[in-house]
Amino acid sequence: MNVIDAKTLQNWRNTQKPHVLIDVREPYEYDEVNIKGQLIPLAEVMDRKSEIPDNIPVVIHCRSGKRSATAIKALEAMGYTNLINLEGGILAYLELHDGTV
Repeated sequence: MNVIDAKTLQNWRNTQKPHVLIDVREPYEYDEVNIKGQLIPLAEVMDRKSEIPDNIPVVIHCRSGKRSATAIKALEAMGYTNLINLEGGILAYLELHDGTV
């Protein structure tokens, strides 16, 4: 499984490197704090896979990296090859930014 750390993701965002960011947490978690990714809760990933592009890097994240890893494994079994797990999830991203986004 491909992974990206929070600092590299921030660099991608700053330089506008083409990618899609997908958050697989629950809506209440997204409402508490988010980094502007598209919300597709883990339970809906397979039903909404048509919303996930297969031609550019897709960074998938959750709170700590476990749910996103589960989503990636399921999507890779369907043939996706462009998926990247945010190492440490949104917690790592928030730590990089001293708890703020």
